[in-house]
Amino acid sequence: MISRMDLHENTANNTVTATFELPGLKKEDVTIDVHNGRLTISGESKVSAEHDEGGYAIRERRIGRFSRTLQLPQGVKEDDIKAKLDDGVLSVAFPKTSAEEPAKRITIS
Repeated sequence: MISRMDLHENTANNTVTATFELPGLKKEDVTIDVHNGRLTISGESKVSAEHDEGGYAIRERRIGRFSRTLQLPQGVKEDDIKAKLDDGVLSVAFPKTSAEEPAKRITIS
């Protein structure tokens, strides 16, 4: 299963929102983990359908796993990350930190 993802930066409120298309999945099917500054979205889809057609029993199954990992900006805390799943669309929002400062030189004494 391939999950489509879009990233959107909102400069007005200094946030980044990652949107994932996850049709047919419920929040129980999706896991969001944060580890070492990386956000990982993973899950498993198990869709099964049965119906009779013209005297034949038809069974269709779609099973698949997915995982996507994003590098978070430095300094983002787990409490700053918000997620919601509506109609098969997962939105994960987190603050964007300020631009990186240039490297500082240390004087040797």
